Amino acid sequence: MTVVGPFGLSVRDQALEADVQAGLAAVEEGLLEATKSEVPFITEAAQHLVRAGGKRFRPLLVMLAAQFGDPYAPGIVPSAVVVELTHLATLYHDDVMDEADVRRGVDSANIRWGNSVAVLTGDFLFARASHILADLGPEAVRIQAEAFERLVTGQILETAGPRDGRDPIDHYLDVLGGKTGSLVAVAGRFGAMMSGADETVVDILTQYGERLGIAFQLADDVLDIASDSHESGKTPGTDLREGIATMPVLRLRERVARLGLAEDIALAELLESDLSDDARHAEALSRLREHPALEHARRDTIRYAEEARSTLAPLPDCYAKAALVELCDAVVHRAG
Repeated sequence: MTVVGPFGLSVRDQALEADVQAGLAAVEEGLLEATKSEVPFITEAAQHLVRAGGKRFRPLLVMLAAQFGDPYAPGIVPSAVVVELTHLATLYHDDVMDEADVRRGVDSANIRWGNSVAVLTGDFLFARASHILADLGPEAVRIQAEAFERLVTGQILETAGPRDGRDPIDHYLDVLGGKTGSLVAVAGRFGAMMSGADETVVDILTQYGERLGIAFQLADDVLDIASDSHESGKTPGTDLREGIATMPVLRLRERVARLGLAEDIALAELLESDLSDDARHAEALSRLREHPALEHARRDTIRYAEEARSTLAPLPDCYAKAALVELCDAVVHRAG
């Protein structure tokens, strides 16, 4: 049993392990190649987050999905590079919107070079992803375009907030489906599609990726509250400080509306106050870490991970399927 990929995922077959490791190594080379520019400063900025590392969660899913067809098909590695480049580009933009200081354990690009450079670097990565996509055919371009539309729509919905009468948690899950689920779904879809897998398999792995992506983001919500910066690679409570209501906060508000307990109301009021003050921010983080709302958000993570696992049932039993199941477990474990 060897550890590969994010969260210490273990692969129990030597041939599968070799395929995954070789694929991820090729993706890493592809990322470095795709982020090179004739302008050295652009190369430095574009490779900032590539070289900072990361879980390579999406490329790993591409490699595992490809096992249900020909895992050596020529489009697999480029499609994994496209998905990861798109993800990296969104991180540059997210850090500007969130005014984040740290990403993957290093200074965020906006802190290092300013917002304008960070936004333009994200645009540069989108352009390079599009260039690679053009060689993968019109169907790949269409799939990526639809996912990108969903991703941007999710971000806009998050910014706009729920419309009157809409349940905030349902709205938030729609946001996560767009912002995160859409691109993870593409990872599963590209891996299966590029390998020539049966269309039924492609559909299953697309649905799996959508649900796993939502579970992954819900786990991130929990980590933003529960972890320290060493564990998460970014400053804890960033969303709290920026007034972004993630699932733990939404579950607290739901509890306030349902039970009306004084201590819940007091915490909700604290979270809605100005948390730019470090002492107030630390108090809010500490109190939310001890609140049942955080455990409720963990249960939400488990629910979506279980839904992802259940979609895999029709697939034939094999080491790749076992690894996909373990990936669900790993996401849950990540949320504690």
